[in-house]
Amino acid sequence: MNVNLNVSSPQANFSPTHNPFKSFWMAGYECTDQLNAFGNRVDFLNLTGHLQLLDQDYQNLSSFHIKTVREGIRWSQVERKPYEYDWSTVATMLERGKVHGIQQVWDLCHFGYPDDLTPLHPLFARRFAAMCRAFVQFYRSVNPDAVLIVTPINEVSFISWLGGDVRGTTPYSIRQGGEVKYGLMRAYIEGIAAMREVDPGVRILTTEPLIQVVAPFNPTAADLEQTHRENESQFEAVDMLCGRLCPELGGKPEYLDILGFNFYYENRWTMGFKGTLCWRNEQNDPRWATLADLLVNAYLRYEKPLALTETSHPGIDRPDWIRYIAKECANVLQMGIPLWGVCLYPIIDRPCWDHLHPWHRAGLWDAEDQPGEIPQRLLYQPYAEALLEAQELVSLALAPETIY
Repeated sequence: MNVNLNVSSPQANFSPTHNPFKSFWMAGYECTDQLNAFGNRVDFLNLTGHLQLLDQDYQNLSSFHIKTVREGIRWSQVERKPYEYDWSTVATMLERGKVHGIQQVWDLCHFGYPDDLTPLHPLFARRFAAMCRAFVQFYRSVNPDAVLIVTPINEVSFISWLGGDVRGTTPYSIRQGGEVKYGLMRAYIEGIAAMREVDPGVRILTTEPLIQVVAPFNPTAADLEQTHRENESQFEAVDMLCGRLCPELGGKPEYLDILGFNFYYENRWTMGFKGTLCWRNEQNDPRWATLADLLVNAYLRYEKPLALTETSHPGIDRPDWIRYIAKECANVLQMGIPLWGVCLYPIIDRPCWDHLHPWHRAGLWDAEDQPGEIPQRLLYQPYAEALLEAQELVSLALAPETIY
């Protein structure tokens, strides 16, 4: 896949809007609070020890020039009773962020909903919008001046599939992924409207999966058509947000500020989920698109600044993965595309949602888990060394005034 932008300088096609992130490289803390496949509530901010070790976690970032993080409020914990909000934990997180000079980008719904709600509930959007409004009011009461960047609902495309098609979380449905996505995007859009009534300057960061679906070799016309539909499906949520799809939901182009994508090593597969394409592409598969191609094509679709909002690889491939990510991001930047940041997610290791084991060994820090104890942090040195190399490579493609 080749992309021709006819870009003549690093500033061509850049949005006039200033990059609001304090650092190009960011850290993401796993904050899911969903009901898992067995109907059990998980709380990864506690499980990974991040809430207990906030100061240590934030201090550890300084060696890697990371000043921006993705955090989550955990809607299920904030609103245990309808329209009653407990912001005490969020207040603590905000206070520690200020102490350490850390910019926090907030997920308001990261897969978890209050016990009495699902995306199919008739009051889901109303309740979510009310919580969004209350969050901005609270945030501005303690932090009146900082740029507020919010992801209303994380990975709508993924969670609508997980809960609506394969019974992996609430509402535990099959063949209702489209309906769940519609309900989530109704809430997403109403949530933005509510937040901007309080603060018109709230910036919206999407965090949708970035995928590539390829047709089988020697495809039929039907194969090509199905492959096109599957590729297009990844953009449905953002198209709804912008009002291009389902305009009755009230989406608007101005509701999209930063186009965030989550990209992992399994994000390329053959039509119908019939096998993944190896991210190394050692066989030189002609169907294989580079990450740079995928990002540039998404940029051309919406013409909004980009961020890679989640990326990681488990196990011993972590160093090679971050070098690969850096190379692709440098290529994007050299084309003059406004790529504003890369988030290492998770920055601290995490376990499986459903069984709470094994731990994935996907973080910059492994979490040494002992029963009944807070998981301790163990820096994975090969990843750390590769990250510093990656930062150096990308810094050569960044504007001179840009901080790591």
